[in-house]
Amino acid sequence: MQDNSAFYGPLHYSPLWLWCGVALLALVAGWYVFVFAGTRTTRRRVQGSPRSALTDLPALKAAYLQRIQDVDREAAAGARDARSAHQQISLLLRAFVRDATGVDATRMTHQDLARHPLPAAAVVVEALYPAEFGPGPPPSVTASAAKAAAAVRAWS
Repeated sequence: MQDNSAFYGPLHYSPLWLWCGVALLALVAGWYVFVFAGTRTTRRRVQGSPRSALTDLPALKAAYLQRIQDVDREAAAGARDARSAHQQISLLLRAFVRDATGVDATRMTHQDLARHPLPAAAVVVEALYPAEFGPGPPPSVTASAAKAAAAVRAWS
């Protein structure tokens, strides 16, 4: 046997690889902290400070009444079909409720509106449902616009 057996001990890695691994772990941990902290503060801010109601209600009413009347005129002129006019009237009524109360009613069903203290809007939205989504021919846009305008005028 030979005295010098050509045995080589394990090679040592560069310390650079250790620091790269530590930096990568720190980046991943930092990302989780950033995402968790970002969503927690947003949730608290949304829950803690709801949108305040608009104080100039007469001007808001006048603006939405004008928009509803514009949709009625567009439908009467043939620039908008009846179904899309009813959908736009419903959206305008819901947007008015949102701007007047701070409650985001634009995505609420009429049942959600009725459960919330918004029954006047719920009644009109429920009356607009068949015109928006029903299989039959929709009712008169003028009648639906009048219902929505009456709900806006009666808002206090």
